[in-house]
This record gives sequence, structure tokens and C-alpha cells, in this order.
Amino acid sequence: MSDPLIIAKGSELLGLLPKMANRHGLIAGATGTGKTVTLRVLAEQFSRAGVPVFMADVKGDLTGLAQAGGDHPKVQERVAALKLDGYAAEGYPVVFWDLFGAAGHPVRTTVSEMGPLLLARLFDLNDTQEGVLSLVFKIADDQGMLLLDLKDLQEMVRYVGDHAGEFRTSYGNISAASIGAIQRSLLTLEQQGGGRFFGEPALDLDDFIQTGAGGRGVINILAADQLMQTPKLYATFLLWLLAELFERLPEAGDPEKPKLVFFFDEAHLLFDNPPKALLEKIEQVVRLIRSKGVGVYFVTQNPLDIPEEILGQLGNRVQHALRAFTPKDQKAVRAAAETFRARPGLDVATAIMELGTGEALVSLLDAKGAPNMVERALVAPPRSRLQPLDAAEKAAVINGSPLAGHYERQVDRESAYEKLKTRAAQVAAQQPPAAPRGRSTAPDNPTGEIFEAAAKSAARAIGSQVGRQIIRGILGSLFGGRR
Repeated sequence: MSDPLIIAKGSELLGLLPKMANRHGLIAGATGTGKTVTLRVLAEQFSRAGVPVFMADVKGDLTGLAQAGGDHPKVQERVAALKLDGYAAEGYPVVFWDLFGAAGHPVRTTVSEMGPLLLARLFDLNDTQEGVLSLVFKIADDQGMLLLDLKDLQEMVRYVGDHAGEFRTSYGNISAASIGAIQRSLLTLEQQGGGRFFGEPALDLDDFIQTGAGGRGVINILAADQLMQTPKLYATFLLWLLAELFERLPEAGDPEKPKLVFFFDEAHLLFDNPPKALLEKIEQVVRLIRSKGVGVYFVTQNPLDIPEEILGQLGNRVQHALRAFTPKDQKAVRAAAETFRARPGLDVATAIMELGTGEALVSLLDAKGAPNMVERALVAPPRSRLQPLDAAEKAAVINGSPLAGHYERQVDRESAYEKLKTRAAQVAAQQPPAAPRGRSTAPDNPTGEIFEAAAKSAARAIGSQVGRQIIRGILGSLFGGRR
């Protein structure tokens, strides 16, 4: 078995067993108690073990992972306090990503891959509106319309709204109010810059699962400081990414170490009043994705931010201090304490409120998968630079990446927008000129009706041949969709 990944020291060194790392974990604690340092130390240790990492940089202070550190006085003080033999400062292979394409390689997916379920969540649609959005996707599939970028979906929604009467018999009622709500949501998303997230080239997940020099796992850092201004987009993107990993990765059995470790920072946003059906699928993904060799680590202020069904699956835990100023806070502290395996002589509830910055209660899984007794410990110091990279240093990392230039070249191939615009132009060209007043406008041989019949026939043919091949994304296999 691989050596433990040392993350803290109590009465002895506390290490995470790589074979147990895909059993998921939790990093919790109030603001300013040291969660980010723990996140950094875990990412470093996984990288040293050859395990790629994905993490979101919500505060813009993780970029220093690319450079060696160790010179900060607090780091030197912690090294001395823990008597860490062999400690050496070092940087790690890092790839920067950004949904907006400004602070890293652009991250994109197609509208089809995102799918109606998560878009409905992103748009905060009610059940009726979500049903209409699903019909829009269904009609696009049946007519062979690729939904790649935001303008494809905007044009498709407009088309379905304009022809709602024609679709009613085959697909059900499509209300103008629901179409309007979807269109307003699309406009809002576009104004927030979310449209940059949809298009091609779409993200290849293999680019996340790479190793660098010396076999170190690549640390993928998503710039999220701007993204956090639209928290639903942030949570929706991370959930989409997690589900894509689940759907696309093959079964890994019981690996000696994870294929990838996924840190979900600000995890409470994921569980902010989600629909029951979506929550059930999130729980299912978290439970099953370990079999794909992926470890998921939720980072949040309070363990109670995580639903009980998911919290019970998080075997590796690092609990930083919680504050208890009100009866409600005190109840939360007691509830958090009860999630640990007790240690004789340690009052966990009291300890949670007494922990200093960089100190934590740690409970990790043993070789049999059972939680060890909780222990009060000091978190090990990071080896990388605490200070963020400046603009020039960050640009050098981005430009030196093997991915440089690939995702920056956006592709706009023919899809629903272009096809619907072409169809509308052809229909308009086939319309007969307006007849003088008082005369019938019905021609003896109505060319427009012939074209419409031909168009419908072509659409059916396209739908039967190509439509079945259109990618349907998020949680598709769990919802009976198509890959």
C-alpha cells in the first residue's frame, strides 16, 4: 500500500491513505480558521502522489501552488513546531482554467451536454417552465438541430414559441408565458457573461487527468472569484463537471489511489434549495463516483450545510473551528461533534469552539475503511508559495501550458441557429407576393405548402438519423438520456 499522505500532526503524524482517498471527504470550519490552507496541503499531497486534482479558487489565493514557498515566517514556525523531517519547499504542475477565458484556458460545454435539467436549475424555472424547456430540447433532437451555444438555444426557444400551435398535438401544450420566462433567463445569463461557457471546442475531461514532470499530478485551478458573483452558475458548472466525470470515466474497481480528486469549495451553494429529484441524483452521483476512481471533497463552513445522506458518505474529515454565539450555533456545534468517532478524554464539542487558526479535529479512514478516532491536530504547512502569482507569472504558466492555444480558438459550426435562420429565409422567399385587396390570396398550386411539407419530411429524416446521435448531457445515464 502507498505511503500515507501526511496532512496534520496530533500525538503523531496523521496521514490519508491513498487507497481510501476516493471514499470522499469534508473540510469544514468558520471563515478564517484555515480551511484554505488545508485544501492547499491536501492538493499538494495528492499531486506528490501522482493524483491529478481539480479545485476552484474562489478567493484568488491558490495560484501560488505553481511556485515553491516555505519562506513565510508562519510556515517556518509550523515546520519547527511539528518537527517535520524532510520538509522542502516546492511548486507543482498547475493548469489555470476560467469560464470567462480571462484568467486561464476557456472552459466550455455545449448546451446539449448541459441538458435541460441543469439549465432549469440555473434559470430557477418552475416545474411547468422546466417541462417546456425539456420539450424544446426534444423538438431540437427530433429535427436534428444541434444545440451548441447560447444563440442556438435562444433561436430554438423562439422557433418553438412561434410554432407552439403546430407542436401542441405531438408534444403537448407550450405556453407563451413559459417561453417568455425561458427567454428572459437566457438574456440574463448572456448579460452575466455565461454565454461564453457554451460552445466549442468543449472541454475534454482527459485534459483534467494529467501528470506533469516527475509523475506529479496536475493541479487544475478554476478561477472562480468572478464566477462567484453568479453563485448558481458556479454551483451548476461544478455539478455538471462532476456528473460528466461520473458518466464518462470507466469503472476503476478498487484502485490503489484515485484517478482524480475533486474539491467542491463553497459546497453549500450546491444544496441551496435544489429540487428533490436533482438532490436525489446528486446523492446518487456522490455515492457511485468512487467506483470510477474519483474522490470528492466538500469544503464548507458547517457540516450541516451538507445533506445527511451525503454527509454520511464523507469518511475523511478535517474540522476547523466553529463559532457558537447563539443557541442555533451551539446546536450546530453539537451536531458536528456527533459526526465523529469519539476519543476518550476529548470533548469534541468544546474542542471545536476552542481550535486556533490552522488547528483542526481530524478523523481519517483506516486501511479497512473505518473512521479512526478523532484527534486534535495542527495542520501541516504548505510547501508551495502562499503569495498569489502576479500577472506576469500567471501569464507565463498559461502560455507554457501544453493546452495553450487549443481552447482559445473558438469554433462556430453550423447548428440550430444557422439552420433555423436558413429555413426562415427559404420560407420567406417562397411566399407569394401580397395580392391586391379584394382578391383571393390562395394560389392554385401553393408553393409555400409544398415547401413546408418537404421541410417537415426532411426534418423527420434528420431527426431519425442524426437526432438520435445528438449528445444529451448532464446525468443523462441516470435520467434515461442519451450519450
